Amino acid sequence: MENKVYIIGISDVGEKVCAASGRISTQSGTALEIMEKSQDKDKNASLISKVTASGHTSTVEHIFFNLAFENVSVVVEQFMIEFRLASFTVKSRRYVDFSNSGYYVPKFKTPEDEEKYKVHMDSLFALYAKLTESGVPKEDARFVLPYCFYSNFFCSLNGRELVNVLRAMIFGRGKDIDEIYNIGLALLEKCKEAAPGVFGSFEKQYSNYVDEADLDFIEAEKDEINNESVEILSYTPDCGKIVAMNALICQKGISTQKAEEILSNEKTKEQVIKAVLQSNRPRPLESACFTIRFCNVSLSTLTHFSRHRMQCLNIPKLSSTDRNSYIIPESVASDKELLDEYCGAFSKTNELFNHFKALGYSESETVYLLLSGNTLDITATMNARELQLFMKLRTCNRAQWEIRDMAILLLRKLREISPELFSSFGPSCYTTGFCPEGRLTCGQMLKVKEKFS
Repeated sequence: MENKVYIIGISDVGEKVCAASGRISTQSGTALEIMEKSQDKDKNASLISKVTASGHTSTVEHIFFNLAFENVSVVVEQFMIEFRLASFTVKSRRYVDFSNSGYYVPKFKTPEDEEKYKVHMDSLFALYAKLTESGVPKEDARFVLPYCFYSNFFCSLNGRELVNVLRAMIFGRGKDIDEIYNIGLALLEKCKEAAPGVFGSFEKQYSNYVDEADLDFIEAEKDEINNESVEILSYTPDCGKIVAMNALICQKGISTQKAEEILSNEKTKEQVIKAVLQSNRPRPLESACFTIRFCNVSLSTLTHFSRHRMQCLNIPKLSSTDRNSYIIPESVASDKELLDEYCGAFSKTNELFNHFKALGYSESETVYLLLSGNTLDITATMNARELQLFMKLRTCNRAQWEIRDMAILLLRKLREISPELFSSFGPSCYTTGFCPEGRLTCGQMLKVKEKFS
């Protein structure tokens, strides 16, 4: 089995702190005294195994792992970054040239099938190189990169979240893709060696794991494409007032009735909301929630959405991606020759997908015949505090244009719902008065501020 994942760091105290945390709730003594009693490796492992088997898995949050993924497909990358209680740093497809990145080759039934796959992938990378050499920005040329291209990234997470990752890789939604499944097995063996108490009885504890709802009883085919790229499915009614009320109750300790009375004055309500927005701890914003559907999001831009950790993000299986739908950037559309080759790449890839599917190849092989410009629909639930950060980053001129367009459209809709709350939302230069981009600034702060006003 090829080794493509490495544990490059682990907490100095290892499982000692997990064992100590398992003892502290039932034993007398200070935290350091209990830590001192938790030095025996075998006893610690036995205790941790018993504690986690009983469902008290919070104890393993105290051990921390740093992982490196080397030359894995972007399918693996996307699978990983959907785990929100982890930190990731990946190579940017907006700035790094991926012409020679290499790509993953799944197992094929015949050498002829493998050769057909490789010839097509080589043609896609050649087209990517041609696009960039013709002046198409890398962030647009990347749409023709197949989902087998190699990614390299770092991931840091605690033991509990690593258990969740491995469960999904080996027993959950990752098991149907050989690359993810095999990487999960390799990582599990390393984890057993590094933390036997946490991972020693992994298979016994989690073999019955199911991570997605089975909705096969619903018979429904995909209908017409949505007219708008952004839909607000639901939101907290009177959200500005709810934010202001939470602030008053928390800060002043007054009754709900008194808060209602104070906020009946529109000017006072706006002043309270403004004070919340200007604070460094705007917790009341978290009381207003919004569920949003983003339509026709490219697989490339999906990674930008996934990087926002404080949200509920629902992403369909990659295999359900609409292979006939794809992004056409203006930088390509303006050149007829490039446009024909660009569209041809999607058409030929779809033909090859149908060819392999007819031969009986499964998702494990055909998922790599997606292109980064193919699209799918996602839903996200964010509170107003996370939306504040989302807008600062994604309405900025430095943001990738696809997610920027969606963010600006979403902001327009939010301002219609609650102008008193969202009129102050926008890019950092608009909300704070200065640009945080340094030498990469767009240099148009006055125009941007005027636009969002």
